[in-house]
Amino acid sequence: MKKYSKGRWCSIFMTNNHRVIGFIGTGVMGKSMATHILKAGYKLLVYNRTQSRTTDLVKMGATWINTVGELSEKADIIITMVGYPQDVKEIYLGEEGILHKAKKGTYVIDMTTSSPILAREIHKKAKEKGINTLDAPVSGGDIGAQQAKLTIMVGGSKEDFEAVTPILKLMGTNIVLQGNAGAGQHTKMCNQIAIASNMIGVCESISYAKNAGLDPNTVLESIETGAAGSWSLSNLAPRMIKGDFEPGFYIKHFIKDMKIAIESAEEMKLYTPGLKLAKSLYEELEADGKENKGTQALFLLLEKHALPV
Repeated sequence: MKKYSKGRWCSIFMTNNHRVIGFIGTGVMGKSMATHILKAGYKLLVYNRTQSRTTDLVKMGATWINTVGELSEKADIIITMVGYPQDVKEIYLGEEGILHKAKKGTYVIDMTTSSPILAREIHKKAKEKGINTLDAPVSGGDIGAQQAKLTIMVGGSKEDFEAVTPILKLMGTNIVLQGNAGAGQHTKMCNQIAIASNMIGVCESISYAKNAGLDPNTVLESIETGAAGSWSLSNLAPRMIKGDFEPGFYIKHFIKDMKIAIESAEEMKLYTPGLKLAKSLYEELEADGKENKGTQALFLLLEKHALPV
């Protein structure tokens, strides 16, 4: 019998479509991510607090499971994509949570944007139980999730990363191991900090074009491929122009991310004025009842405060 290193053996293990994958959290992005796994031929178990959000997946062949604990007992690989760090803590560390119910040798991948400190805590407790963990938050929004072109930032051991890479490749194209447990979450904070100030600039740019009497779509043709280019400019500015403020990524979740980033930055004694300004603007939108709109709705705030001509 041919011998393999543990890492090589794990890769073969993960590409075996008879293995069972559990997916917890089938919201705006999670649903698309789970769909790619299902279409790849894996047996997929799904759980979401709102069961109706799993209906389409079940119609495609996924199996609804009643609780996180039951799913954890049955799955070989568990992927989580939930809303907030407190949700992550509950589903991993609660009495009926993943780490209390999963089998030894299970791989668990948290793709929620969460706290680096919590990621390290989960990793430590999972290791004591023989469970393999990775923190692997994503970027790319609903479009990236639909097209399986997400950027995936991973924290954990190289061996575990290599073992689950075939699964991650079903959901993303830019997949990088950033370091040990928590490194994926720290990298996502870098991502969100860069987006925070950039979104202000993108919204101000489109507002300026509109109020200068220009065609914002034509302006985009000129500026999106130059030095001003960014993912937000290319993907979210067109939505602003059309008046589409539905979520690819919720404002309430972006505020959550910025709070985590600010807490982490303050722990490192860093000065982040752009991040704090962006957070204050989005909190104004939240206070105006727009927490369930997409991040591009910042454009509405600028238009609201525009000075009369």
